[in-house]
Amino acid sequence: MELSELKEKLLAMAAQAEAAVNEAMRALVERNYELALQVNENDGIIDRLEIEIDDLAVHLLAKAPLASDLRFVMVAIKISQNLERVGDEAAKIAKRARDLSQEIPVRVKVDLPGMARLVLNMLKSVLDSFVNRDPTAARAIIPLDKEVDALNKQISKALALHMVEEPEAIPQSLHLITVSKGLERIADHAKNLAEEVVYLYEAVDIRHTPKMSPVKP
Repeated sequence: MELSELKEKLLAMAAQAEAAVNEAMRALVERNYELALQVNENDGIIDRLEIEIDDLAVHLLAKAPLASDLRFVMVAIKISQNLERVGDEAAKIAKRARDLSQEIPVRVKVDLPGMARLVLNMLKSVLDSFVNRDPTAARAIIPLDKEVDALNKQISKALALHMVEEPEAIPQSLHLITVSKGLERIADHAKNLAEEVVYLYEAVDIRHTPKMSPVKP
């Protein structure tokens, strides 16, 4: 029963974290000052859920659970930590959205919404893999982190060039660079979550698996 409660709290926290990222980006795109403030206020909900999950996990660990249940509890703690950090990044993005809503829009096209869609897809997919007990799906998410890294570099480079060409746009451009970096960090956390799902259902730790070097002829 308590394991089910732990899972339910994790899913509630995941839903809050996913919504926070989505709403922070909507506040950015729509230049919605009030929504940006709301995202920051809601960050406390995610923080409280992390504390509740930690408390319940400690309670379950004290009961000396079976190996499979022990693995679930340990993974639950790590998942909640990553989700809390996703919430933190969403709050940072919302703060930038709040500030940008009061500034003149920058005259440079960067696909932050497209980057956000990829990151949100990673989050949703990894949570589905957790619910569906599907480590294969979780493994498929991990390479997407490289795509997000590449987008972050591309967007940051475009904004850096824009700052050189239009120095008056430096404050807004720096805000957007921070948003891009925040999305890149959220993708990192999604990758971490995928690795934890693999560990949970396969009992294999793939976090520091070395990449194979190509065989030379």
